[in-house]
Amino acid sequence: MVEWLAIWGVTQAVGFVFKPILEDLAKDAAKDYAKDFFKSSIGNVFKGLNRVPLQKATGKAIKEFLELVQQELEDADLDEAQLKQYIKPLKLFIKNPDVAEILGSAFQNEIKVLDTKILATIGKEIYPSLPNNFNWGRVGKLYLKKAKAIRIESDELRKILDSENLEKLANQNTEIQPEFDLEKYQEGIVEQYGNLKLESLDTSGYAYNQLKLWRMFIPQNVRESQEFLPQVHEIPKEYRQRLKETGQFGEDFSQEQLEGLRRRYLDRPIRSVLELVEDRNYQYLVILGDPGSGKSTLLQYIALQWAELPPKDLPLQPIPILIELRTYVRNHDANKCQNFLIFLEKGSGITCQLPQQELHAKLQNGDAIVMFDGLDEVFDPAKREEIITDIHRFTNDYKNVRVIVTSRVIGYKPQKLRDAQFDHFMLQDLSAEQVEDFIQRWHNLTYQDEAERERKKERLKRAIKDSSAIKELAGNPLLLTMMAILNRHQELPRDRAELYNQASRVLLHQWDMERALVDAKIDPITIDYKDKQAILRHVAHFMQGNIAGLAGNLILGNDLERIISEYLKSIEINDVRTVARALMEQLRSRNFILCFVGAEYYAFVHRTFLEYFCAREFVWHFEKEQKISKNELIEKVFGKHWQDETWHEVLRLIAGMIDAKFVGEIISYLMEQDGEKEEFKNLFFAGKCLFEVRSRLVISNVGNQLLDRLKNLTEYDLGYYYGNYYYYLNSNLRGFNPSNDYKKSRFGS
Repeated sequence: MVEWLAIWGVTQAVGFVFKPILEDLAKDAAKDYAKDFFKSSIGNVFKGLNRVPLQKATGKAIKEFLELVQQELEDADLDEAQLKQYIKPLKLFIKNPDVAEILGSAFQNEIKVLDTKILATIGKEIYPSLPNNFNWGRVGKLYLKKAKAIRIESDELRKILDSENLEKLANQNTEIQPEFDLEKYQEGIVEQYGNLKLESLDTSGYAYNQLKLWRMFIPQNVRESQEFLPQVHEIPKEYRQRLKETGQFGEDFSQEQLEGLRRRYLDRPIRSVLELVEDRNYQYLVILGDPGSGKSTLLQYIALQWAELPPKDLPLQPIPILIELRTYVRNHDANKCQNFLIFLEKGSGITCQLPQQELHAKLQNGDAIVMFDGLDEVFDPAKREEIITDIHRFTNDYKNVRVIVTSRVIGYKPQKLRDAQFDHFMLQDLSAEQVEDFIQRWHNLTYQDEAERERKKERLKRAIKDSSAIKELAGNPLLLTMMAILNRHQELPRDRAELYNQASRVLLHQWDMERALVDAKIDPITIDYKDKQAILRHVAHFMQGNIAGLAGNLILGNDLERIISEYLKSIEINDVRTVARALMEQLRSRNFILCFVGAEYYAFVHRTFLEYFCAREFVWHFEKEQKISKNELIEKVFGKHWQDETWHEVLRLIAGMIDAKFVGEIISYLMEQDGEKEEFKNLFFAGKCLFEVRSRLVISNVGNQLLDRLKNLTEYDLGYYYGNYYYYLNSNLRGFNPSNDYKKSRFGS
């Protein structure tokens, strides 16, 4: 035994606490412990070999390994007495055949990364438990170098193991290799993704950017969409029948077939996206969603979950590799990388550079989850197809790795990734419970004063509940965040026009610029979000003049191109036709404002934006260009449409945008109309318009007159016409006093 300890260098080791483990191993040296140790290197030929060199190498390697373990424990501030508690459990650990084989595998030429996952898994059984900051990755990396050195130093061992390219191996050990430092990688992930990304929103004056993503993240639900067709998800409800009559679609599907596909999609069960990601039955996933729906946030949250693990548990979970495809393409186009692994080692704009050899080994072992974010942000169709092919090849090269791809819905073509065995799922809008959860967390984290926190929180919840337009937008996490920020200083739903303005600004400009999504055909300096807003005003104004009017929300592609071209000519843009078509595509596929619905028709994705831009155009004609006189606004806009409920939101938005004195004249006009024939809609709609006015003192007389008129209606059974809505509105009117704080008075939505 003493002879073996001397050979292994144990007797010279000063301060070595785990000497008893080596003494026990020395007793068993003749019992073929080395057989398990070199099992993966020499297999079943052990019996016919000279065992002495193998036993020498085994003891030296175990001694080096135990010294590294001791160093980790000492770094955790354990004293000698505490270290000695680990002698017995480490003795069992070392004798485990799986541990022996992993430690022996370090002597193989082709091993670049030690499989520390097995060590960490078995190490979880050690009692007392290893400290949280015990770093198996560091132990494995240093041990691998020690094992390679032992191999190089032994002529006998080299002969037995039939070392190939030994000289090259020796040279590699003298070169400076990039470090695969998991703790450094954790730090990089937290620094890059730890805070909510709110740069595209107006957060001036408040420390919103210190909000931690993992404290605000709400796992959305998903629904399987393996039979996904763009037409199914882009067709707004109000004109499926009109499209059915045309019989024209991009693919040979009847309206009945499309309806069947949509019904099957809606019949799919809804589940949490995190539950899906953790489900090992789905190795390859595509997560689809709208802009701002939380696709990137989801992948960042997955990475952050791993980054929060203690070092000793790092090998137990797959390493998250997040590749932002817009950054990858930028590096690829600049000839900085030819594939994903080179990009991860040498690319610019990445979290932490990862050495290819070690990453390759981890990928082969399946010790990673690789996430490709933003397929839709590769705008060139040829490049996008190339990226899809590269992803497919990647899954063939690394068959054990889990892969997630994200993309926007509009413009995505699923067939190639379907063929590559990817399962497709669609992110769902936030549910009412999830919206409330978000609002609760947001206000708890961003308001110090309890009274203000409760007041603003309840105001936002009430706005979402009372306004169907705001409720629809609140299902999108980006737009909900925008509402929460805007709610600090403005009252929703009365100030919802400002919400729509900011939402369109983000979607039309800052979303793309923040992500550096530059279209070569459109100069962002020449054509900015204000130009796009002007174009959409013209589009909405044209649509309201169609036969179906605002109820239709439909425009032919030729009319859309003509409107855009006319605007571009007015600002002296060259090559109008090319730019107009590029803008049509950008508004459809990138800005989340318009969608293609088939049969050459386009529509607003949310009719909320149709109503907002239509209202904004009327206000522009009235205030800026003075194409509409006050009387025309009253008689030809409000007078013509106040009986049509599909126009009510547009008219109310106009009332909230123009000067209060003009709204007073509009309300007076509405009160003069014959209300009994129209079930008194004129008075109730006048009350809704009054609600939109910020400075109601200016028209206090009109407000009192309206109140009196409504009080005079008590001789009619208005509950017959309006049910509970009448009693709700009347109770609010009874509390209305023009001399009070008008923020306390509400007229419904």
